[in-house]
Amino acid sequence: MCELIKPPKSLLRRVGRAIANYHLIKAQDRILIALSGGKDSLSLLHILAHLQRSAPIDFEIAALTIDPQVDGFDPSRLKDYLSQLKIPYYYRAQPIVSEAQRYMRGQSFCAYCARMKRGIMYATAREYGYNVLALAQHLDDLAESFFMSALYSGALKTMKVHYVNDAGDVRVIRPLALVRERQTADFAKQAQLPVITDSCPACFAQPTQRAHIKAWLATEEAQHPQLFRNLLSAIRPLMSDRLPEDLSIEQDS
Repeated sequence: MCELIKPPKSLLRRVGRAIANYHLIKAQDRILIALSGGKDSLSLLHILAHLQRSAPIDFEIAALTIDPQVDGFDPSRLKDYLSQLKIPYYYRAQPIVSEAQRYMRGQSFCAYCARMKRGIMYATAREYGYNVLALAQHLDDLAESFFMSALYSGALKTMKVHYVNDAGDVRVIRPLALVRERQTADFAKQAQLPVITDSCPACFAQPTQRAHIKAWLATEEAQHPQLFRNLLSAIRPLMSDRLPEDLSIEQDS
């Protein structure tokens, strides 16, 4: 029998700081968690489930998995897992790969897939009355996106931690924005979460710009342990339209 697992305090502190500084969760919010089955989204699921039980405000959570019907990727076993956790769950299957081959024009498969998935997320949130969409990108993702944008697009930007979609009816939040990737990896391993590896085989089949940036940052951090602390200070004006007063991160324990 599966059960909800309390995340370590180091994870809860960083998520709690992001929630407080960016005003991510409000009373009576209905939050739909984008659950790919990877270590990050499964960690986010357990973190928000724990906070739902312990936070001083009331909010609801549910999860959504999008199955793009890619060969070698089968997230369907999450259905039983979420059923045992007794968390409302939505599973959407759509042949995104085959559709991309027919309709994609002048963009990468990853960009096409991301756009299609986001549309399904918004549609599901609207259909079932969820006003918040929670995504599981962490600080490593934000740093990588910053360098990809600067080096390959000539723009200074990264993922926003909290914003409203173009239609104005769904708030998008990233509660893991101050969390390091190794923290979710450690939690997923220690808690034996049912991680589905290579959540997008079509993207993992060949090296990507993101993989190159990730490897470069790892090399730099080995030489400069304060790297991500400094990067957070550098990119925080880009993470939100407002500047929280305190976005420091602790040393990893």
